[in-house]
Amino acid sequence: MPKKKNKTNKLNKGQTEESGKCSASSCSPVAFDKSGSITISVHAKPGSKQNAITDVAVEAVGVAVAAPPMEGEANAELLRYLAKVLEIKKSDIVLEKGCKSRKKVVKVLTSLSLEDVLERLKKEAATS
Repeated sequence: MPKKKNKTNKLNKGQTEESGKCSASSCSPVAFDKSGSITISVHAKPGSKQNAITDVAVEAVGVAVAAPPMEGEANAELLRYLAKVLEIKKSDIVLEKGCKSRKKVVKVLTSLSLEDVLERLKKEAATS
């Protein structure tokens, strides 16, 4: 007699039963890291004609950067532009991950709220 297959749903490590649903922080490119700082997931598009926030998606903020991807020029321009958009000092924003990748994580070192950061990014995306 053949054995019955167990039809229980097994979850992979890190998954929850509500994997199709997301909380407010997990559906946003702006989140808190382990240290409590605000991080922004960025998809950089270097070599553009001008700096602009192209979109604010669930995965990342699309940022067109008017600098070539050579010798860190695009990274420096990205940080300068994001500091301007968020209305903070250039020293209050650092590149956390993705120095040589288009997918980057930027850390904001000021006391802005998640809502403020997301609102300013969306406002700039609407005007671009």
